[in-house]
Amino acid sequence: MSTYEELIGLLDDAGVAYKLIDHAPDGTTETVSALRGHPVAQGAKCIILIVKPDKRTTKYVLAVVPGDRRVDLDAIKQLYGARYVGFADAATAERLARTVPGTVLPFSLDPELDLIADPAVVVEPEIYFNAARLDRSIMMSGPDYAAIANPRIEPIAPR
Repeated sequence: MSTYEELIGLLDDAGVAYKLIDHAPDGTTETVSALRGHPVAQGAKCIILIVKPDKRTTKYVLAVVPGDRRVDLDAIKQLYGARYVGFADAATAERLARTVPGTVLPFSLDPELDLIADPAVVVEPEIYFNAARLDRSIMMSGPDYAAIANPRIEPIAPR
């Protein structure tokens, strides 16, 4: 089963309303937001991070922030009491996300991947994200997303 099919199954099984949006292939938040016709802030930007609480421990975090903001690495560092936080390498990110960069879902499909969402994402009446494909996106409500994905909700993307 593809990651796209897994996502659709997850949403259908949950019985939530969502809309599929086909568009020209793109994985950059600003460009794809324009293609989908919504403000960049409604895009769910998904970033996979490597977190090292100590020298021997490595954790991975999927941070979900509004499309017009950046993830605050210091906030993640504080949440984990970590000595280091950075961006995961592309191969690790693809393995954990089960998809290519630009199509990372705001859902953790791997038990190694902790999920943290900024509160601004989960309160949006409509959020948009690429559906594990560069040419198709999903629109759904932030509260429905939070109910299905069950992220840890923390302020990780200050204005």
